[in-house]
Amino acid sequence: MKTAFSEPRRIATNGIELDVFSAGPSTGKPIVLCHGWPELAFSWRYQIPVLAAAGYHVIAPDQRGYGHSSRPEHVEDYDIVHLSDDLMGLLDHFGHDDALFIGHDWGAIVVWNLAMIHKSRIKGVINLSVPFMERGPKPWVDFWEEMLGGDFYIVHFNRQPGVADAAFAANPENLLRNLYRTGQWRSPAADLGPGMPIINMAGATEPTGKLMMSEEDLAVFVENFKHSGFTGGINWYRNFDRNWSLIADLEQQVAQPALMIYGQHDMVPASVTLEESVPNVETATLDCGHWIQQERPEETNDLILEWLARNYPA
Repeated sequence: MKTAFSEPRRIATNGIELDVFSAGPSTGKPIVLCHGWPELAFSWRYQIPVLAAAGYHVIAPDQRGYGHSSRPEHVEDYDIVHLSDDLMGLLDHFGHDDALFIGHDWGAIVVWNLAMIHKSRIKGVINLSVPFMERGPKPWVDFWEEMLGGDFYIVHFNRQPGVADAAFAANPENLLRNLYRTGQWRSPAADLGPGMPIINMAGATEPTGKLMMSEEDLAVFVENFKHSGFTGGINWYRNFDRNWSLIADLEQQVAQPALMIYGQHDMVPASVTLEESVPNVETATLDCGHWIQQERPEETNDLILEWLARNYPA
């Protein structure tokens, strides 16, 4: 993947290799950008040059399972410990003791957990879309299945392994074109058969909302997912219950300074109890859907830079 800000560097970390994009002065305070599903480091294309220009050392990996980065075979290789240690290895590679982390979607889940697992190395967190997930008494997939049914996409990924992977891989461009829309994700109007709504999106021909990126940018995502497939990213979801067990002994608190940015029309709901788990959090909401930093890049950058000036000045 080529971008306006750098060529990727292949970096060995935690027993795998990641394609990593970087910008800004290497002596600047580090900021690590963690993308979500189904995305890439390219999802931060509007933030990387702005943060670099502000004097930060910006590090944006294609995380394990994505793009041309390593795609380990076993599902357990995508649990929260592996994902966290990948990022700690990047700090070691660049010679940073600690950093501020910014995450979107699944990247936000990783960043919230990083702040608990590697407290001393996380100076602050900025997360988009997905708030801190409280660890309840029941494993997450079991809970979602009980509350939302078997066609809820995370339940489907876990209970019917391989079905979504094949549907997505059959037409990556159509899936991504239908997912990367403004506003809230909706099921296609046509009944395309049983399965979760996102599987139906892979075959839908009349998506809702506007495509929220250029055709040129869409082509970058399509090219990469044609190469990688979707199984690596879906394996992150297949570790939800394993992660529930792995973090059982951690204090379920994020004490670092935090900024949470919501999309007003996002399918992911805002948390009404966020401050109980993240006491030092500030929140903001933008008039957009799920793909916050791509749909509203200037407003996102303004929020991030203003918060950084007060909490993590360059």
